[in-house]
Amino acid sequence: MTFDLAFALSIVPPIARALTTTLAVTLLSCVFAALLGFGLEITRRSSKPMRYAMRFVIDFIRSTPVLVQLYFLYYVLPVYGIKLPALVVGVAALSLYYCGYLAEVFKAGIDGIPKGQFEAAKALGLNRTKTVLLVIAPQMLRNIAAPMGNYFISIFKSTPYLAVIAVPESFGSALDIASDTFRYGEPMAVVGALFLAIAVTLSFLIRKFEAHLALSAQR
Repeated sequence: MTFDLAFALSIVPPIARALTTTLAVTLLSCVFAALLGFGLEITRRSSKPMRYAMRFVIDFIRSTPVLVQLYFLYYVLPVYGIKLPALVVGVAALSLYYCGYLAEVFKAGIDGIPKGQFEAAKALGLNRTKTVLLVIAPQMLRNIAAPMGNYFISIFKSTPYLAVIAVPESFGSALDIASDTFRYGEPMAVVGALFLAIAVTLSFLIRKFEAHLALSAQR
């Protein structure tokens, strides 16, 4: 079966429309993963018992395949009376999985801040919340812009996993077209090209943002 360019072009609109869901899931997952990861890292630094507890939580999250987490949330939780919409499960699974990795990124970013900054904040009488928001977070962002951006792109590239629970994202739309027409080459090529274009664009924007942060730090 040869590649049909006309057919490939005809299926671009429905697959592209599903990108709305893909990008929405990506954005929400990035926000929640970053917030959860930052929360895990700050909690890990609060006391020695919490350090061990959060270490276990982070290692557990990172050591469990994302598909296992996805299936657990979608198929196991309803057994115990907790039934969530597929879209919510998808965002929750990606957020939980990547928050463990982002927690390690935040750890490296915080460790890269000179200890004098913490001592200065304490000398100024700043409480823990103000120290985190006004001293740690801005400097940490400059240290972690590149790795955090890479994980955000990984979240985007992980959205096809959501097709297994019938979330109407781009890859799922391509699979539906392929199963209806028995042509897999064109749908996979179209969805692959769309993902490539968006991933390359995101990589470019992240590099520009990183360069902007570096320039602002020199001023």
